[in-house]
Amino acid sequence: MTGLNTTHLKSLRKIYSGKVRDLYEIDDQRMLMIATDRLSAFDVILDDPIPAKGQILTAISNFWFDKLKDVVPNHLTGDQPEDVVAAEDLPQVEGRAVVAKRLKAVPIEAVVRGYLAGSGWKEYQQSGSVCGIPLPAGLREADKLPEPIFTPSTKAAVGDHDENIDFAQCEAIVGKALAAKVRDTAILLYQTAAAYAATRGIIICDTKFEFGLDENGTLTLMDEALTPDSSRFWPADSYQPGSNPPSFDKQFVRDWLEASGWNKQAPAPAVPLDVREKTAAKYREALERLAG
Repeated sequence: MTGLNTTHLKSLRKIYSGKVRDLYEIDDQRMLMIATDRLSAFDVILDDPIPAKGQILTAISNFWFDKLKDVVPNHLTGDQPEDVVAAEDLPQVEGRAVVAKRLKAVPIEAVVRGYLAGSGWKEYQQSGSVCGIPLPAGLREADKLPEPIFTPSTKAAVGDHDENIDFAQCEAIVGKALAAKVRDTAILLYQTAAAYAATRGIIICDTKFEFGLDENGTLTLMDEALTPDSSRFWPADSYQPGSNPPSFDKQFVRDWLEASGWNKQAPAPAVPLDVREKTAAKYREALERLAG
């Protein structure tokens, strides 16, 4: 089994396919969310899946949803995915699906950075700030920031690029009160998760949360939480400021794609199975370290 690239349930109607997840309608209050083994790199969905990635992502997200449930409500209903599909659909659902509340999505990506890396490091080198937030001079790549910062981005359609925005732009999109609530909640989630991960030998460099509002207007964590797809995890024992640490995520595939000479436009080149299996092993290590 080299992975599940897409789903075709017979018993429910598909309503959306994202970069990784397929959504199916259950009723007007619930939907089935299935994590496939698709991988997107540089905002292009690869043709070749990462074996068992969907199950690993689902297990990591469910672990965090439970651990963080006292910080903010999440989208899980408590219903079992196996109970809402026909028997013939079970192989596409088992271990990789959740029954989720249907929410009104907050139309921004809630990014929190605790360390200086990725696009934040590039921006800091040019301007000394990240998403309009000035930072101390003299920071090195991968340095820990004085405190976590909220650096939202636009929520792009599949195939488009998310774009970093400043907080004023975030307020213009969602309103001042909700922007402040999202910022404060995202930072608290990050701080809580980072403190726990540190006890498991993992540094959470940065992460991206997605939120929705329920019928009462309650802010609710949705989609996924603190997975290697939405976060940069670094092994604490090899962390060294001044260089980009190895991470428990798709960096393995990204490095291979960079070395291949690909122009980062669809379609992506075929990724060899051994590279995909090594990527899956990184995801699995993250799950085992975090959840035991």
